[in-house]
Amino acid sequence: MTLWKRFLSNRGSLLGLAILIAVIAVALLAPVMFPRGPWAMVQRPFLVPFTNEDLPLGTDTLGRDVLAGLVYGARVSLLVGLVSTVMALLIGVPLGALAGFYGKWVDEGAMRFTEFFQTIPNFALAIVLVAILEPTLTSITIAIAIVSWPPVARLVRAEVMSVTKREYVDAARLAGLSNMHILVRQVLPNTVSPIIVMASLMVATAILLESSLSFLGLGDPNIMSWGFQIGAARTVIRSAWWLSFFPGVAIVLTVLALNLIGEGLNDALNPHLARKGR
Repeated sequence: MTLWKRFLSNRGSLLGLAILIAVIAVALLAPVMFPRGPWAMVQRPFLVPFTNEDLPLGTDTLGRDVLAGLVYGARVSLLVGLVSTVMALLIGVPLGALAGFYGKWVDEGAMRFTEFFQTIPNFALAIVLVAILEPTLTSITIAIAIVSWPPVARLVRAEVMSVTKREYVDAARLAGLSNMHILVRQVLPNTVSPIIVMASLMVATAILLESSLSFLGLGDPNIMSWGFQIGAARTVIRSAWWLSFFPGVAIVLTVLALNLIGEGLNDALNPHLARKGR
């Protein structure tokens, strides 16, 4: 059975993929669906959901369309999640690979450097970094990437250390190939599976982090996001429940979709482990 067929045989991963495709499609079509943008005041404030056909999810404290905010917020969440994950991989993969392949003082130095970041709680460090850099979409993305790379480095280090003990790596060394050639061509390609799985879960974590920072008022004030919507509604959560409910549902569904995809990828890329789990 091919990788794609194994992935599609998992109902959970199919559900997650369907939700994620829907979120991406909505995010891409945002300017078409709501050409006036998410900041336009379209009705009176606190319009209750499902009472106006043109505004199915009602309006917020300033009379802005809640649905337009959700659609544009999807763009921000996906962008921050993907870019911060790529940045974290660009830091963690090379560092972990070098530490696992060369060992000794390289491994010792890299792991002590990694542990320095892991001694501080991720969310606390992200808050400090955003506060120092000023709340912008760029600073939030950088902060999330900085707190996300240590687990990647540790995973890649462990995988590389395992792969380097195999016979084909010894054969490559006996053939006179350089260390860098062996690492890039022989070792790293065999560590891709767990990295892909971790990356899918990292995107979900990044979305949660961005939403949490925006909720605390550390998001970009010029960009609509799901966290911003929830944060702006926290003072009226009892009288206007929909202002925090719908963005919260959007976050839950997106994170759930990414986690289901991650589990599906794990089962597809590691079929033997999946059978043992059953």
